[in-house]
Amino acid sequence: MFENLQDRLGSILNGLTGRGALSEADVSAALREVRRALLEADVALDVVRSFTDRVREKAVGAEILKSIKPGQMVVKIVHDELIEMLGGEGVGIDLHAAAPVVVMMVGLQGSGKTTTSAKIAHRLSTREKKKVLMASLDTRRPAAQEQLRQLGAQANIDTLPIISGQSPTDIAARAVQAAKLGGHDVVILDTAGRTHIDEPLMVEMADIKKRSNPHEILLVADSLTGQDAVNLARSFDERVGITGLVLTRMDGDGRGGAALSMRAVTGKPIKLIGVGEKMSELEEFHPRRIADRILGMGDIVSLVERAAENIDAEKAAAMAAKMAKGKFDLDDLADQLRQMQKMGGMGGIIGMMPGMAGMKDKMAAAGLDDKLFGRQIAIIQSMTKAERTNPDLLKHSRKKRIAAGSGTDAAAINKLLKMHRQMADMMKMMGGKGKGGMMKQMMGGLAGKMGLGGGMGGMGGGMPDLSNIDPRQLEALQKQAEAAGLGKPGGGMPGLGGLPGGLPGLGGAKLPGLGGGFPGLPGLPKKK
Repeated sequence: MFENLQDRLGSILNGLTGRGALSEADVSAALREVRRALLEADVALDVVRSFTDRVREKAVGAEILKSIKPGQMVVKIVHDELIEMLGGEGVGIDLHAAAPVVVMMVGLQGSGKTTTSAKIAHRLSTREKKKVLMASLDTRRPAAQEQLRQLGAQANIDTLPIISGQSPTDIAARAVQAAKLGGHDVVILDTAGRTHIDEPLMVEMADIKKRSNPHEILLVADSLTGQDAVNLARSFDERVGITGLVLTRMDGDGRGGAALSMRAVTGKPIKLIGVGEKMSELEEFHPRRIADRILGMGDIVSLVERAAENIDAEKAAAMAAKMAKGKFDLDDLADQLRQMQKMGGMGGIIGMMPGMAGMKDKMAAAGLDDKLFGRQIAIIQSMTKAERTNPDLLKHSRKKRIAAGSGTDAAAINKLLKMHRQMADMMKMMGGKGKGGMMKQMMGGLAGKMGLGGGMGGMGGGMPDLSNIDPRQLEALQKQAEAAGLGKPGGGMPGLGGLPGGLPGLGGAKLPGLGGGFPGLPGLPKKK
């Protein structure tokens, strides 16, 4: 979503940080470029003007221009003002009211209200253990109520039985009554949309609001619609009175202007963002983390949270125990690839790592994409159990059979086996004795830098147990990571030789046993 803006702002601010001293003219020239970049990203003009004015006011002070690292001070000011523009602190759905808490979903047709309603219900039931009832108030769109019923069945969420001929206001009143009788904590009302804002729609919304007395009124807006979404938010707020925003399709290739403008224009917080089509792909909106991503500083906290949700703790502990003994077979490799797929693939992970903003283009140029995971897993699944446990059995005839079964060729199988050998060698080194093993030292050192103790499986005092990390500890981790140099653009990652945004095999330093390839990923040619 923010890639173009990230590239533009990154190059502008890098130009400032490379200078020993800044003049007022330097700051003004940089701010002109920042203004242009924000306007190109479709941010509202009045929001851009107010943003650049605030940055200029703080950046043209004598203490900034004469400070030891004035460029970095300007980057910090831009970062702080971005956070302020996006809303300061993240705000979640407010459930502090007498049960059942009524959440009313409003928005235009096609913005994703029905799917988002089901995603919110799924999130509340799985994360907060709330009993949720969903009701469709859309009596005009064919099969709208049936769509919500089917989504409820998929996510194991209760839905209000459909009675034909009822008006939307009657359905809303019946839903609240049914939620009271059924002991539900939350009732989500999925209202009807229109292709544009019209008077009958607004009157209907106001009537539903009167009958159901919602505690939250969430406007669902498509983030790819740009400034139209901002005007939509303003209109709904004036007529119905919204309490928050949910932006869908944040995983798209839009310019991100709506997300940056809506909070500033309406004064209402963006509470949730849709980052994919799956039921679980709905995230809380954290202004600081979004600002970090826009400025190429990564987002360690979200990466750790995503890992905590997707990594099976028991499997991780078993893997750690095997690694401590220096064992690593092809089944283990397939598990690693599946975990990375669940966490958003290579692109999703790289995008959240500090100092890695420019890596996606290098990976694409080298022919490394997320389809590679699927091919590697297909190769491994085409092997027998004995072959996966002992890859030395794989001679020419077996490779021919596996290639036919996986739709690949012998070269792809050889690359996979070579990469597995390199990883297995590295695991032996890491699981070796002497000062507790390299893995224990490496993970222990990284956990120490981030202020996270505690053991995990056979890694001995190394990896933190992600499932038990407190959210406040996650925020502290982010700050400590920034202080350790992880949050600076081009700062590199610990344990990778302080490379400037580099990774093994892509022009940076290499880790032992990885050859020239990306760790755990075959198919990337060595640097010539």
